[in-house]
Amino acid sequence: MNATSSSTTPTDQAGWQALADQLTFEGRAYVNGRYQWASSAETFACLSPVDGCELARVASCDNADAELAVVAARKAFESGVWSQLAPAERKAVLIRFAALIDQHGDELALLETLDMGKPIGHARTVDVPATVRAIRWTAEAVDKVYGELAATPHNQIGMISREPMGVVAAIVPWNFPMIMASWKIAPALATGNSVILKPSEKSPLTAIRLAALAAEAGIPEGVFNVLPGYGHTVGKALALHMDVDCLVFTGSTNVAKQLMIYAGQSNMKRVWLEAGGKSPNIVFADAPDLKKAAAEAATAIAFNQGEVCTAGSRLLVEESIRAEFVGMICEALQTWHPGHPLDPATTCGAIVDQAQLDRIIEYIRVGQAEGATLVEGGMRMMEDTGGLFVQPAVFNEVTNDMRIASEEIFGPVLSVIGFTTAEEAIAIANDSIYGLAAAVWTSNINTAHKVARALRAGSVWINHYDGGDMTAPFGGFKQSGNGRDKSLHAFDKYTELKATWLVLE
Repeated sequence: MNATSSSTTPTDQAGWQALADQLTFEGRAYVNGRYQWASSAETFACLSPVDGCELARVASCDNADAELAVVAARKAFESGVWSQLAPAERKAVLIRFAALIDQHGDELALLETLDMGKPIGHARTVDVPATVRAIRWTAEAVDKVYGELAATPHNQIGMISREPMGVVAAIVPWNFPMIMASWKIAPALATGNSVILKPSEKSPLTAIRLAALAAEAGIPEGVFNVLPGYGHTVGKALALHMDVDCLVFTGSTNVAKQLMIYAGQSNMKRVWLEAGGKSPNIVFADAPDLKKAAAEAATAIAFNQGEVCTAGSRLLVEESIRAEFVGMICEALQTWHPGHPLDPATTCGAIVDQAQLDRIIEYIRVGQAEGATLVEGGMRMMEDTGGLFVQPAVFNEVTNDMRIASEEIFGPVLSVIGFTTAEEAIAIANDSIYGLAAAVWTSNINTAHKVARALRAGSVWINHYDGGDMTAPFGGFKQSGNGRDKSLHAFDKYTELKATWLVLE
């Protein structure tokens, strides 16, 4: 399939299946302007969690491929073919790139759904548009970011400028493959860097496809490269490479820590990390609309099968309404039953792979063993399809020291914890190694602001969950990482500050 348009977007499962049957899957790496197999000729199977079928063989890149990509990226950077273009020229190319992604939206949504299991309705209406917005917004912003002049004596001029770092390696996760990639590659490319994108081996297909669209948009050879493969092979090679200037990552906290070690063992490359989360969603008895709060709490744990770093996995509810609110949650989750991902009506799709499904099922067992009460869901479903599906699970009577409340599960498992005062809620919410996101539901403006300010999290939402757009920075406190994606602050990650001082004669 070469191109699709919104006018031909299917409206039912049969239509999406017919379109899927026309797909061809590219599994090769993309280095220096062309697709190629790994130097070792090694491949791995890309399996669909929808039905267990093999979609493609994908290049399993390693050290040799990392070396080829870094050499190509460095050569392109030093040549100035991209790095020395006027920002407005880079902007024009990236806007074309965004337009091509939009034009191929049906194809890319299908790749995302078949590869990692998310519902096609979400892939088409959330993932594709968000990717387009990220690239387009960043491109539009880059020629509107200015340098500075220092406050100097009359005979001196102090100029403060930003310069591209050079070669950027971006390692992105499997849960939102295109969106997470766009948050990295858009500002890295916009500021003039050369980029090597390492997608997760669990969902590499859209990243590989994006490479061809980037070239079609006019991004020069060597400026954008894609290396599929495993973290312990090609990911490690990029992290240790002495000629990679910047490493950006979204994924687990344990891997994030290891990447910091690799940076220290090599060339002290800049490392920016967005790691795990165990986000508290705090509901006070005076929330303006409890039914809305319950509906959004359900979405916060079930959307994308709970495979979301900001998932509202800890639901803190004021004791006076806890029993009532748990009932509302269970009712709201009735619209989040797993279904076939190619059905546009499906809200809850397949878990990305067997290992992740096993992890979720094990945590459900652990929660019961720890003494929490499973009040809803938690059963595997639709096994006869060959797919990987599980009902969203709700645990009540959870304490914050239980593993289901303290460890990131990355699945649709909700832990309900009671509290009696705002101070107690804040203490429970902050009692975590993570600090990625949080939400507060209350009609009291003083409570809302006081609690929001006290929460140690990079994003705090008041009377809604998962808000913000490209204008707001995204990232975490504590072991949820450092640096920020999105907004103008993202440019800080991909540029070096230079002070140039002139003394006038």
